[in-house]
Amino acid sequence: MPEDSLPRSTKIPTDALPRSEAGCLDWLRLIRSRRVGPATFIRLIRQFGSARAALDALPSIAADSGVRDYAAAPLSEIEAEWRAAAAAGARPLLLGAPDYPALLATIADPPPLLWAIGSPALGAQRSVALVGARNASALGCRMAARLAADLGGMGFAIASGLARGIDAAAHRAALATGTIAAQAGGVDVIYPPENAELAASIAGAGLRLSEMPMGHAPRPQDFPRRNRIISGLAEGIVVVEGALRSGSLITARNALDQGREVMAVPGNPMDARAGGCNALIRDGATLVRDAADVAEALAGAVPVPAPAVPAGIEPAPVVRTEGVAGRVLDLLSPVPVPEDALIRALEQPAASVAEALLDLELAGRILRHPGGQVSLAPI
Repeated sequence: MPEDSLPRSTKIPTDALPRSEAGCLDWLRLIRSRRVGPATFIRLIRQFGSARAALDALPSIAADSGVRDYAAAPLSEIEAEWRAAAAAGARPLLLGAPDYPALLATIADPPPLLWAIGSPALGAQRSVALVGARNASALGCRMAARLAADLGGMGFAIASGLARGIDAAAHRAALATGTIAAQAGGVDVIYPPENAELAASIAGAGLRLSEMPMGHAPRPQDFPRRNRIISGLAEGIVVVEGALRSGSLITARNALDQGREVMAVPGNPMDARAGGCNALIRDGATLVRDAADVAEALAGAVPVPAPAVPAGIEPAPVVRTEGVAGRVLDLLSPVPVPEDALIRALEQPAASVAEALLDLELAGRILRHPGGQVSLAPI
């Protein structure tokens, strides 16, 4: 897909983007505020027109939702994060801005802000995600390196997660042609530590990205969030080795939800590391033998469209247990369900359901999950 045909996000109006450092601090403060996830951030920006106006409105919205003494993230913490980013050589990429990765902007829950170290221009380049087992075999690492080098020679950037095994092999092989590392912790926190030298090389010749605060040490729950960024950056994903229950398959599921092409390298049925890849192929993923198979699959893929966004959004109503909010709570359970499935089940306008979800999230009654899914919050 040529760069000029890449879809652009319509989630954030251009006039809502900050034009000063103070505006960027407001943007960062809003996304760091309690109970404000990516979907809620986007809705608040569209509703109030700016991060500053949304911050001013948050306590009132929270009070209407039954949350008393709500406060946005402390400004002192935001200023400290801003200084830490500058010290680490990181710059902010804001959703809706020209330098934000184009394909990532079109997923259901794009990060409103990414800290970036390296060359943001790689985010506009055609890219393929290569992921796989951390305990990869030597053959798997060689396959990942060959695919990365050959795809890089075809003009693709290689996206992965800076993990051991397949990720590291793919990054190394693509350093000369362009590689993007999505990190689960802060962009200044290298995990695993043995990849510090590789991370430094990517900072010099590629791009490192994270939506997490500076200095944030990655937790287990941060990796699924990171995985949606890996798949969201790319036109397609190739799983080289991955067990049946692995982060690689989570990334593949994210890719399916995002409308990306899912591909896998087959492996020995006796090797548990190949179980996930073989299952993906059984279920319809494209079998990959070499980079030509990947290029062929992507040549026939339908470009990912920018999702439609309602033109007008009214102020959020008070959360009550009756009405749309009450019906949302009745339909939800601790098991995440897609928001669009919930809208269909309610037979209500999408804007009304979205407003109810916003209030319920701020009230701590529901949780949002990657892939545009929602569930009841644990009691």
